[in-house]
Amino acid sequence: MEKVVKNSGKTEINAESTINEQSNEQPNEPSDESIEELIMQESIVSAAGLNSEQVLIGIKGDPSLRESATLRKRYDSKVDSLFEQIEPNLEDLMLNRGIYRIFVGFNSGEIRTDSVFDPLRQEIHDAEKIADKEYINRHFPLINYTDKVALMRELYSALRASEHYQKIPGYWQNILNRRSKQWLPLEADNIPKILSTVSKLRELDEYYLRNITICIVQGIVRMQFNCDGTQIIDAHNFKHFLEENI
Repeated sequence: MEKVVKNSGKTEINAESTINEQSNEQPNEPSDESIEELIMQESIVSAAGLNSEQVLIGIKGDPSLRESATLRKRYDSKVDSLFEQIEPNLEDLMLNRGIYRIFVGFNSGEIRTDSVFDPLRQEIHDAEKIADKEYINRHFPLINYTDKVALMRELYSALRASEHYQKIPGYWQNILNRRSKQWLPLEADNIPKILSTVSKLRELDEYYLRNITICIVQGIVRMQFNCDGTQIIDAHNFKHFLEENI
């Protein structure tokens, strides 16, 4: 109830009482459906990859890198000198072993790997090690591509069966369940096609590749060049994108 204060013939509302009453009013809570829709709209790359209508997404970075890109001369790195040996081993990791994501850093000389056998941990390797076939055999257990995909599905299934999973909001369960049902891995024959272009991207004039990530789970290729920003490309359309743009 608002208090009415009479003062010199004027009627005034007691502000403190009004604020107290307003504070007790509960705002309308957004529905699970609206939150779910907002999450899907806001995601750049989801667990399921890019949206079907998206072939390329660019994220702008430090403008100072863009302005000075043409002034910075490219030098051959350790990865460049070894890439002829590294490339078939990277293909082996993705096709015949437990790795589902690789990162190749030409500037840093590092190669990062993510394995289905230890999915929450990322390993970092010196490029020289990845060029060594015996190192590959010691560090990366064999599993054929079909079995690796089946194991990925088992991991997601085990996650959904967890009691902790049941505690997350319903809209997130809807999103993740739908992703799992719709999920398809990157086709195996796309992997050598992508890797075979890396040297060409590295040798481009002016704007050349600095690092690249390939992910089987999300079906994307993430690239950074010597200018600013990041390019995220649908791996299924990677070859077509290169033909059209490079």
